[in-house]
Amino acid sequence: MSLEKILDINASGMKAQMLRMEVLSSNIANINATRTAEGGPYRRKDVVFESTPVGESFEDALNAAAGNTGTQIGVQVTKVVEDPSPFKKKYDPTHPDAGPDGYVLFPNVDVVSEMVNVQEAARSYEANIAVILAVKNMIAKTFEIGRR
Repeated sequence: MSLEKILDINASGMKAQMLRMEVLSSNIANINATRTAEGGPYRRKDVVFESTPVGESFEDALNAAAGNTGTQIGVQVTKVVEDPSPFKKKYDPTHPDAGPDGYVLFPNVDVVSEMVNVQEAARSYEANIAVILAVKNMIAKTFEIGRR
């Protein structure tokens, strides 16, 4: 496996985790949004990852056609989906968005779960950085050996 492919794989992982962090940040920022442009409270969003081939070289196409499973894969976000779980209901008849029964619908966002997801995304991002630093050190050692 070439070092360039390793960097491509980790770069795709970092890009996907960065988009995930943006979506999670949006969820946390809208935790009390009871009214959106679409109407109703904010609905929690989540990302869907998919593995994708990295590289479009002739060698990659030949290996894929031959059925070799050695094709390097990366990750990308294919779509951002809304969480279909029910909204939280709280009784507050003084709230401007309260229904006729006095209940207000709040977003289906749980701040604890979102913070756990943020930490998970950060750890995944850090793991990709660690691999990139290891590749950087391997390249430096290769040059060092070549100078001798």
